[in-house]
Amino acid sequence: MVIDTNIVLDLFVFQDPATLVLNQALTAALTLGQPRWLATAAMREELARVLCYPHVLKRMAFYARSAPEVLGHFDRLSHTVGVAPKASVTCKDPDDQKFIDLAVAHRAALLSKDRAVLCMGKRMALLGVPFVGAAWGGSSRERTFMIGGAAHLHES
Repeated sequence: MVIDTNIVLDLFVFQDPATLVLNQALTAALTLGQPRWLATAAMREELARVLCYPHVLKRMAFYARSAPEVLGHFDRLSHTVGVAPKASVTCKDPDDQKFIDLAVAHRAALLSKDRAVLCMGKRMALLGVPFVGAAWGGSSRERTFMIGGAAHLHES
């Protein structure tokens, strides 16, 4: 599984209730020694940069979170792999391309709520990506991720 930066923020900064199941699945996978989510050094660097944005700093203060704490969760639950080759599909947002490339290269689910990524779901499915997106229902408190169990925890 590949997780974009906004979902990581929802998981570890905002503790969005919609990410509760995802967080539990990642923690259980780690406890059981199963594969974790796939990430690259560039993805971690992007997260570290975003954690310094003034509006994110305000939210971290509100939720009593720190950048080292968030990056520690990232390091503990993710599995760093090398940069994937450019996929045959291109995202309108160049910042999202690294997530698409990694998901395609590893045929891993891609969790994102970014419209530029979501609109690519059908094209990515043709390339072997089993799931792109997040399924939402009702208000933000009622949202739930469709992670389909361990099938989306991809071994590398």
